[in-house]
Amino acid sequence: MTTSDQYMLLDEKVLDDLRRVSTATLHTALFKRGFRNTYIQGVNRINNKKVKMVGQAFTLRYIPAREDVDTVEAFKSPVHPQRLAVETVPAGMVLVSDCRQDASAASAGSILLSRLEYRQCAGFVSDAGIRDCDDASDMSMPIFCAKPSAPTNLTKHHAVDIQVPIGCGGVAVNPGDVLVGDGDGIIVIPLEIAEEVAEQAIAMELYEDYVLEKVRAGSKVIGLYPPNPETLEEYNNLKA
Repeated sequence: MTTSDQYMLLDEKVLDDLRRVSTATLHTALFKRGFRNTYIQGVNRINNKKVKMVGQAFTLRYIPAREDVDTVEAFKSPVHPQRLAVETVPAGMVLVSDCRQDASAASAGSILLSRLEYRQCAGFVSDAGIRDCDDASDMSMPIFCAKPSAPTNLTKHHAVDIQVPIGCGGVAVNPGDVLVGDGDGIIVIPLEIAEEVAEQAIAMELYEDYVLEKVRAGSKVIGLYPPNPETLEEYNNLKA
């Protein structure tokens, strides 16, 4: 790991390991450690391609909009938090927006999303809506949101902070935490245990591959998943 201003940057090997495992496996691995609330609710991948998202979080927080300050003129400010986030999120990180699970307005559209893709952002996550969904769905950068939503973010969302702890889809996300997204949704992994969870998840999926092979050949699930001592011995002998 290397050090950022606020958090550790993961080795690329850990990120590669996480690209090899599913969010379902990661949820189980975290659940075994006592972490129950790790799945971002109400958010789905909108890409037409089956893109996998893995990256550390760069956070953006919104509060409810107010008519006297959230006008189109607000976007002219060079330090508007939404614009600043788009222009400062490091390559390889995921921009995560906390919009209080209010999808009645968008949190980004095709222009900002295209800028993020050009800057090699690892993904965009929002518990609000997305504008220009037809165009955004054709992008290669992973995009997860609640639903398509035409209204501009200014109608509902006032951007206030970047790189602070947020809540997205009911899950706490700290700057630097790891987000993994696939067709099942997004899992948030606390940064401090990401390397250990990745190793555990890979081991779990190797065993599940063995289980699937046995089940497809006619084996019963009981005693196989989870394994009884005999099954575990057989599996360990196959690995040896």
